[in-house]
Amino acid sequence: MLIVHVHVHTHPDQVEAFKAATVANARASLQEPGIARFDVIQQNDDPTRFLLVEIYRTPAAASAHKETAHYATWRDTVAPMMATPRSSVKFTNVFPGDANL
Repeated sequence: MLIVHVHVHTHPDQVEAFKAATVANARASLQEPGIARFDVIQQNDDPTRFLLVEIYRTPAAASAHKETAHYATWRDTVAPMMATPRSSVKFTNVFPGDANL
């Protein structure tokens, strides 16, 4: 499995629009066979900061995700909403805590 944490910082006036676009992308992403989990998390003490936790069954699934129409729509829609460019960190699981993964 490949786990990707995507860090996003939005402009304060774009929080709700970012959430709407990102939830739409997450829902569509969960329909991809290579995606095991896709969480959208908002920071409690700074609502302009988000973490996307994307869990792919294989590294190839992450590449396939970036070729989907819904990802392209999300990417282009949210780019101007960001206060800083998004960044990501990739992880490999050592122990899956969820038996469903």
